[in-house]
Amino acid sequence: MLKDSLTVMQELSGYGNPKTRLSRLLKAGTLTQVRRGLFVEGEAPPPQVLAPVIYGPSYLSFQYALAFHGLIPEGVPTFTSAAYGKNKDKAFSTPFGEYTYAYLPKAVYPYGIERREEAGYPYLLACPEKALSDSVYKTRGIETLDDISHLLGEDWRMDPDELAGLQWNQLAEWSPLYRSRPVALLATWGVKTYG
Repeated sequence: MLKDSLTVMQELSGYGNPKTRLSRLLKAGTLTQVRRGLFVEGEAPPPQVLAPVIYGPSYLSFQYALAFHGLIPEGVPTFTSAAYGKNKDKAFSTPFGEYTYAYLPKAVYPYGIERREEAGYPYLLACPEKALSDSVYKTRGIETLDDISHLLGEDWRMDPDELAGLQWNQLAEWSPLYRSRPVALLATWGVKTYG
């Protein structure tokens, strides 16, 4: 069960020294600190559900979502998320895994996000088209349609059949919200290649 520090301290208020009691619970493993102000009591939830709680507002995207949707062949050891309203990227190392957060424009945040649930805990995940757009947005050196083709096919080794199954028209609708030449090139390439 996830608990914030206020809840934990209220639960420990009956002890003479709640902070000492908290330290003992942490040492005993009854509580695990995820980050400052956030604890897990008892059995840990699935690690992906911690991503939006550790730092938010955010949703899982980038390499994590691309791997989840089967667009890239590699497994991803880091839980990569998109966030808005922040002025810099963040990273957190926790007992449950590595979590990174990259800034995106606020205008694109609400589109292409799926609500998922794991073990009774909700979390947000980018749909394949959104994860691809977010990833290209954060990639430097994209200047031409050939750069997009090289990035997707050779650098990221994406399966052409998986790319053919994407909703390229939907991606093209979102692309202006990024105000990014690479994302605009991605949309043009996808519509031109897969129609």
